[in-house]
Amino acid sequence: MRIEIKKFGDTLVSRDAGREALNAFRPTLASLLPAEKIQMDFSGIFTISPSWAAEFILPIQKEYGEAVELLPTDNPAVKATLDFLESLNQKD
Repeated sequence: MRIEIKKFGDTLVSRDAGREALNAFRPTLASLLPAEKIQMDFSGIFTISPSWAAEFILPIQKEYGEAVELLPTDNPAVKATLDFLESLNQKD
């Protein structure tokens, strides 16, 4: 499954918005096949805050583990947030 993050907007900045996006997307996640990969595509994103990402991306990574792949991006703002998330995951 490929998740096009831009479907939630191109400026993703608040914790509440991230939580709301995850809650809206949970039924789709529930339909995943057991061995299905989850690819997160950040194309078209202007900015994404660590707060939004912590509410949307981290719970999916915690639940689905190695099945989650964050696709590469050239956007420096997105890269910085993803690097921050990676550092949080390494602390767990």
